[in-house]
Amino acid sequence: MLEHTYTFRVQYPDTDKMGTMHHSQYAKYYETARWELFRNLGLSYQAIEDAGYLLPVIQMTTRFIKTTEYDAVLTIHTKIKAMRGPRLWFEYVMYNEHKERINTAEIELAFVCKDTWKPCCMPKFVEEVLTAHIHENNVYL
Repeated sequence: MLEHTYTFRVQYPDTDKMGTMHHSQYAKYYETARWELFRNLGLSYQAIEDAGYLLPVIQMTTRFIKTTEYDAVLTIHTKIKAMRGPRLWFEYVMYNEHKERINTAEIELAFVCKDTWKPCCMPKFVEEVLTAHIHENNVYL
């Protein structure tokens, strides 16, 4: 399945003077959720890097709906929305303990060659894993 759920607790250093999770921390938690999705599919970022590829974020949009505070238990639902050429699009929905939606995001990444930072096609081994899960679960991107 090209979806994954990641649950975590907001850490004290991730909050600001107002006592809420600082807006910069959302990107960090979304990145962790994204790599947990990949790990769940049998892919690690380390393996992608070792093969000579990087996946930088090239676009990110987020919507802040509700605030959250230190020690809150949050859940991120991550989904691969689309994949074309070197690009992957992810959708995220973050929920609090009351199952209230507190944040949403869409993040676009692109495969680049580690040595040149030039866009390149998705590595064959990544494409094979993603395609296998798409067909296995009748997912349409």
